[in-house]
Amino acid sequence: MDLFKQEEKREGAPLRPLADRMRPSDLSEFVGQRHLVGHGKVLRNIIDGKSQVPSMILWGPPGTGKTTIAKIVASSANAEFFHISGVNAGLADVRKIIEKARLNIKGLGRRTILFIDEIHRFNKAQQDALLPHVEDGTVVLIGATTENPSFEVIGPLLSRSRVYRLLPLEDKEIEEVIHRALTSDRILSGLNIKITTEVMKLIVKFSGGDARIALNTIELCSQLTKPRGGLRTITTEIVKEALQKRAIMYDKKGDYHYDTISAFIKSMRGSDPDGAVYWLARMIEAGEDPLFIARRMVILASEDIGNADPNALVVANSAFQAVHAVGMPEARIILAQAATYLASAPKSNASYMAIEKAIEDARKSSNEQVPLHLRNAPTNLMREMGYGKGYKYAHDYDGGFVEQDFLPSKLKGRIYYRPKKIGYEVTIKQRLEEWWKKRRNKDKGSE
Repeated sequence: MDLFKQEEKREGAPLRPLADRMRPSDLSEFVGQRHLVGHGKVLRNIIDGKSQVPSMILWGPPGTGKTTIAKIVASSANAEFFHISGVNAGLADVRKIIEKARLNIKGLGRRTILFIDEIHRFNKAQQDALLPHVEDGTVVLIGATTENPSFEVIGPLLSRSRVYRLLPLEDKEIEEVIHRALTSDRILSGLNIKITTEVMKLIVKFSGGDARIALNTIELCSQLTKPRGGLRTITTEIVKEALQKRAIMYDKKGDYHYDTISAFIKSMRGSDPDGAVYWLARMIEAGEDPLFIARRMVILASEDIGNADPNALVVANSAFQAVHAVGMPEARIILAQAATYLASAPKSNASYMAIEKAIEDARKSSNEQVPLHLRNAPTNLMREMGYGKGYKYAHDYDGGFVEQDFLPSKLKGRIYYRPKKIGYEVTIKQRLEEWWKKRRNKDKGSE
């Protein structure tokens, strides 16, 4: 029986992940963020009791110590610590904690720290509910977010909190984290693990400044490595195998992030609702920002569907607003409804192509004057100069249409918008061909 199984048997429960086992309990073990926790720095002073613990937002990439700092702050302040996640916690959870915080103040005179991981997942209503309790000091709020709090945290809550920016760990700091795990973890230290400089650099590079990724990789590598001669030598091949076994390879700033959103968009563009829902699920499970997904669907609704189904933009925009109002986890249902609708809608990029071609001409003809008949004439002088002369007011004519020129003279007859023979654009196409017979009939040969 290997050490992993022995430890599970001794504990009578599954072994906690290495990243959790190695979580520092005080600043003596903490690696990184010297600009915040170095001697004389702001968080060091708070933890050392030199200043009162304020409500704060810890903003930084995954695996940079946000949760650890929150726990160390709470421990140093001798405060009761509640940890909830913005992904699955709701107002009911917050209300229970607020009630306990009130009892702490009345009965024990003890402070309560509420730590909300991924606070950007809390919608506006949930954040509004926190505001009075943060303001009156019932709880000290520590929020952790990977997203810019200027956009994801409501202004009133942000103004009552201090924002501290955490940075990705440097390569040497990731190496320090790995060395500490190999020498001080009760499991890994007993395995006699050997790592070459090349392997260390590979793991450090893959971690991207994320200590959790580095520790998870080392743990999996140690399980995949067989002992030989009393040593477990982790090779580059084992590291590559370990990386392939990662459950979800997803980095919101990396290639996989862009590959996945690309697959999602292309599935909807290709009218495959099943593919769209699958890639949507992958992004949701990986923790992608639901508003980012919704924004991309709003763009697709115009770029790839357009007037083939004008309602697509209404659906996509409604989904964006609903996702913002509801938040996760229920927002996944709204995203799925919108994605399947957009994937199943008729497709046309005619509007997108129209603006691209028009912009190209606009850049080439920026000095072209607005025709006189299209200019306003608010003064007598302008009227005398011919401003507005010859303009035909469409509502004075049958059907609300009269043919006249709306382009600069050098672009007369130019066509940018060519509706396709699909969906509602069939109707639009017929209408335009009826109104603009000369221009549109001449253009038929170029389709």
